[in-house]
Amino acid sequence: MHTRPLHKLLCALLAATGLSASLAASAADPLKVGFVYIGPIGDHGWTYQHEQGRKALMEKFGEQITTNYVENVAEGADAERVIRNMAKDNYDLIFTTSFGYMNPTLKVAKQFPKVTFEHATGYKQDKNLGTYLARTYEGRYVGGFLAAKMTRSKKIGYVASFPIPEVIRDINAIQLALNKYNPGTEIKVVWVNSWFDPGKEADAANALIDQGADVIFQHTDSPAPIQAAERRGVYAVGYASDMAHFGPKAVLTSIVNNWGPHYIQAAQGVMDHTWKPQDYWGGLKEGTVELPLSDLLPAQVKSEAEQIIASIKNGEFHPFTGPIKDQAGVERLAAGVSASNAELAAMNYYVQGMQADIPK
Repeated sequence: MHTRPLHKLLCALLAATGLSASLAASAADPLKVGFVYIGPIGDHGWTYQHEQGRKALMEKFGEQITTNYVENVAEGADAERVIRNMAKDNYDLIFTTSFGYMNPTLKVAKQFPKVTFEHATGYKQDKNLGTYLARTYEGRYVGGFLAAKMTRSKKIGYVASFPIPEVIRDINAIQLALNKYNPGTEIKVVWVNSWFDPGKEADAANALIDQGADVIFQHTDSPAPIQAAERRGVYAVGYASDMAHFGPKAVLTSIVNNWGPHYIQAAQGVMDHTWKPQDYWGGLKEGTVELPLSDLLPAQVKSEAEQIIASIKNGEFHPFTGPIKDQAGVERLAAGVSASNAELAAMNYYVQGMQADIPK
């Protein structure tokens, strides 16, 4: 075999055509992917699940990519600095994973047009900026059905982060299910104004249980509300990751976010030069939302929940289908009309049945 002379000849030809350096670089340079996280990767919730997505990306592409992350990045000026530093550091693709990163991501994306950005849960796109989110409201609706079947007090507790459309949308989805399956059941909301603060989250859960709530939901990132429910002997629904092991006697289901498939798809698009900015919404059908149902549920309830999940997956049922009225009795969706993504993304009202007020 004369491989070495052939190799030398090929190199000489490539050098003569000026292709050698660029081919060698493209063969050698892995795609550089960065992640900006709102909480610690050990939060066992939101950030933990994005970190699982990053690991799935690494596993899929191996040496074709390198990844890095920065955790505990506050929304605002801090986020803008971290995102800009990644862009300056020649990252090819940057994922920013909290709603409050929206404007900083947009600002940096305009300054670095050759870098691809994807922002989780926001609604602003640009030539090099896409958005992605999970249809968690689908999971919340099923959770609302389970709460309707399992509550004795007809009081449901919700540990809420910030009054943004995503959180309001999820609360509404639960209320819609309660209205249908156990009319007159009330959701009590405590706002903690943080995504990750285990102390505040536990205090909020305990306050809700003190007010009679016997099923606890959360839109925060630590397992503290689940642990409070477990200690106090009430039910709970986990969020972001499967939280059953934090409350084996409490957790009816968890609304699990599986980000791996989207991260793989986005990275492949950048590698293939086919990436385009899009507003990606992944739900139960796409596997972006998963709902592990607990054996704490009676067989009949579990079976009915599985039927609701199947009807959402096959498109027969959309939780936000009219007639839907807001708290003031104003019709927001006419009979038979399902909310568009734009309407869901801008939701700023509570549905009928909610007795709380949205903080201003």
